Amino acid sequence: MIPADLTPAECRVRDAFPLGEGVDFRESPDEDPADGASWGPERTVRAEVLRALLIGADARDGEIAGLRLSGARVTGRLDLTYGTVDHPVRLRFCHFERDPNLYGARLRNLVLSDSVLPGLTAGTLRVEGVLRLSCCRVTGQVRLQGAKISGAVFLNGARLGVPADPDAPDRDPGAPETAAEPALQLNHAEVGTDVWAVGLVAHGQVRLNGATLGGQLNLDDAELHTPGGTALHAETLTVGTDLRAMRLRAHGRVNLSGARIPHQLNLAYAQLSNPGGPALRASSCVIGELWLRDAAPIVGTVNLRRSQLDLLHVPPQTWPGRVRIDGLSYRTLAPHLPAELRLPLLEREESGYLPYAYEQLAAAYRTAGDDAAARSVQLAKLRRHRGTLSRPARFWGLLQDATVGYGFRPMRAAGWLLLLLCTGALAFALHHPHALKPAEAPGFNPLVYTLDLLLPLVDFGQETAFAPRGGFQWLSYLLIATGWILATTIAAGVTRSLNRQ
Repeated sequence: MIPADLTPAECRVRDAFPLGEGVDFRESPDEDPADGASWGPERTVRAEVLRALLIGADARDGEIAGLRLSGARVTGRLDLTYGTVDHPVRLRFCHFERDPNLYGARLRNLVLSDSVLPGLTAGTLRVEGVLRLSCCRVTGQVRLQGAKISGAVFLNGARLGVPADPDAPDRDPGAPETAAEPALQLNHAEVGTDVWAVGLVAHGQVRLNGATLGGQLNLDDAELHTPGGTALHAETLTVGTDLRAMRLRAHGRVNLSGARIPHQLNLAYAQLSNPGGPALRASSCVIGELWLRDAAPIVGTVNLRRSQLDLLHVPPQTWPGRVRIDGLSYRTLAPHLPAELRLPLLEREESGYLPYAYEQLAAAYRTAGDDAAARSVQLAKLRRHRGTLSRPARFWGLLQDATVGYGFRPMRAAGWLLLLLCTGALAFALHHPHALKPAEAPGFNPLVYTLDLLLPLVDFGQETAFAPRGGFQWLSYLLIATGWILATTIAAGVTRSLNRQ
């Protein structure tokens, strides 16, 4: 029921409502609603009057009723708890003394753009159209947990929360997260299309965990400030297309664990910072493409454990000093770079040596058709693995590495053989070994004799017919032993390489 003691300003609003006409109390288009506390009675409207209009007033015949109010100072609390409003609600450039309570309400649409509010309580809100909070300034919390918005949610240019006291001592980055309420709660909300939050500034956590969006989440140019805590909490978030966050500046953890993003998670040009803790946690996610192109070097750790990606576009200089990539799978890497620039990342894994990480990187290079880079990754894996073995096994691995590169550098074997062959042929050409049976011995050939010593299971008749003496006898022993070791190492390395292919 509409109160009887209406002021002139309230009478204007009452008379315009049945016609769906707008009432604009602003004296100039550029005035600041933050000064609304000083506005006089000529532009002051009680919240109970607005509630009475929205709940009980009817439209004039042939007209569409609606509340369209700009530049008003709203006193009292607009309480529409569990109410059903069949008219559009548009309150722009208004100054609210108290936070509206729309918990459980059902509205056609709601526009609070450019207004100043101490908070907004709207858990389980139902909106058939769109919810607009663009350029709002909210000093408290915006509570929209469990809301169902059939259209889109607009938070472009909104300012949520208040900055931390600049005179307060800096918080320890390793300190536990505070229990303060998030600046924005959209957890477990359902949005039919998109959430647009371009240029959003939030001093406090933005919570989207469990939310379901039919379209995209756009956080381009947003600033999220929760130092030492979680700036974006979006565990198990599901979006229909993309999560855009180009040029995002996040001071605090970005937590996307378990998110489902079928197309792009675009963090190009972003700045992620959480010293002493995880800056980006995207573990157990299913993501089409992860982009960190031209992003600033990440301060903190990155956790991508058990996530599945089709494309991973992260320049090497963007990765922090510590990562967690156990179980990360991806099909394509961009930009295409030499293996030597990608391998240092695998050494930053907190868990130490992970064979799967090397196998995954090698598979990505094979997918790109770069078999040489894939072999380099496999070789780096075996070298890293060598450090985990016992001393004898490390020696054997070192020998395989030096001779044939674990089978991935087969031309090294030819080089070693050629060097030994030249050394032996020259030595025995200068000092012929004596024949064991001069009458039956064939003509001595230093090159063939050296080959006979080097190659096991091969007999050219020279080794059995001649016997060197003194130091040349020891040279022959060395050539025989080296030949056996080299041949065994080549066989083991090539077999390993073939098995991996």
